[in-house]
Amino acid sequence: MQQLTPAEAALVASVDAAPMLNQVLAWSAINTGTGNLGGLAQYVALLADAFAELPGEITLVDPAPVKAVAADGREIDVTYGKHLVLRVRPGANRRLLLTGHMDTVFPADHSFQATRWLDEQTLNGPGVADMKGGIAVILAALKAFEGSAAASGVGYDVLLNSDEETGSLSSAPLIAQLAAGKLAALTYEPAALPDGTLAGARGGSGNYSLIVTGRSAHAGRNPQDGRNAIVAAAALALGLKALERPGLSINPAKIDGGSANNVVPDHAVLRFNIRPMETELAEWFELQIKQLIATVAAEHDVSIHRHGGISRPPKPLTPPAERLFELVRDCGAALGQSIRWQSSGGVCDGNNIAACGVPVVDTMGVRGGSIHSPDEFLIVPSLAERAQLSALVLHRLASGVSL
Repeated sequence: MQQLTPAEAALVASVDAAPMLNQVLAWSAINTGTGNLGGLAQYVALLADAFAELPGEITLVDPAPVKAVAADGREIDVTYGKHLVLRVRPGANRRLLLTGHMDTVFPADHSFQATRWLDEQTLNGPGVADMKGGIAVILAALKAFEGSAAASGVGYDVLLNSDEETGSLSSAPLIAQLAAGKLAALTYEPAALPDGTLAGARGGSGNYSLIVTGRSAHAGRNPQDGRNAIVAAAALALGLKALERPGLSINPAKIDGGSANNVVPDHAVLRFNIRPMETELAEWFELQIKQLIATVAAEHDVSIHRHGGISRPPKPLTPPAERLFELVRDCGAALGQSIRWQSSGGVCDGNNIAACGVPVVDTMGVRGGSIHSPDEFLIVPSLAERAQLSALVLHRLASGVSL
C-alpha cells in the first residue's frame, strides 16, 4: 500500500468540506427533473458561477436533437436542457475527464421536493446522492487539486449534462467528443452501496419502440378484414421475452394503442428495454429482433417500424480499467477508506465513456442510497471523504501513474 507523501497529505488537508453541505442543500431545493427546463436553467447558472472558481473556460452546450415516439406512433422532437462543459489546460499532454449530471428523476409536480434530516449524519432529499452531492465532490476535489504543484502538468474537462436519467441521448455525442484521447475518466454517480463500494463492470441498456400498423374494421360486421395491431404487438412482446437468456434480460414495458371495443385496432406501439451484459449478446439480439419483426409482420399482415436501440453499451473491466480501479483502491487505503467494487446491472455515462476506449470509474460520488425514490439519502460525512479520495486520485494520475 502506498502511503501519503507530504505533498499528498497537504493536498488532502486542503479539501474544503465546509461549503459542500450548503451547496447540496441549495441545489436540492431546485427541482431539476429531466423535463423541467426552467429548473435546469436555474441550476446550470448556479453551477457556472460555482465552477468559475476553477481555471479554464466554461461553455453551455446546446443539446443534440433527439426524437421520441408518441403514443400514436408519430416521431416527435424532445427538448433537453443545456450541458455545462469546463475545459482546463486543453493543450496538456495528459488529460482527464470528470462527468456528472444535473437532472433527477423527480418531475416538477412530484411530491418529493424538500430535504430533511434523518439523523445527524443522514440527509434525505431529491438528488442529494444522485447526484448533486457528487457534483459538490467534483468541485471540492478540483479546487484542492488546483492548489497542488502537480496540477499544472495535466488538463481536464468537466461535463455536467442535463439528460443522464433518460439515457443521455442529447449529450451522447458530447460525451464521445470529450472522452476522445483522455487518459482516464471519473464519473460521480453515488457509490453502488452505502459502504462506498464501487460499480465495476456494467451491463448495457437499450430502449426500443416498435410501431405496429394494421388495418381497422368493425369487430362484429367484418372483423376478418381487420389486421389487429395490438395482437401483433402482443406477439412481439411474447417473442421478445422468449429471447431472454443468461446475461440478457428483456422487459416489454408498455403497449399503447386501440380505441373502442367494437373496432379492430389498426395501431399499437410496444416499448421495451434490453440489458445485455456483454457486447456479443447485444449483437446477437440485433440479429434476432430483425428476424422477429419480419416473422410477426408476415404472420399478422401488419407493418412494423423500429425506433431506438442500444444507448449504453456494456462496460467490461478492461486491463486499463482494472488498473484505474486499483489506483482508486490504493488511494482509499492511504486515506483509511476501504474500497472494493462489484459488477452492476445498472447503466450510466460510464458506459458511454468506456465505449470510447477510456478507463473509467463511474461511482466516485457520495455514499448514500435509495436513489430514484422518496427515500433517497446522503451520508453527509462522505462528501469530504470522497472529495479527498478524488483529489488524491487526480494527484497520482497527474504525477505520471500509468494505466
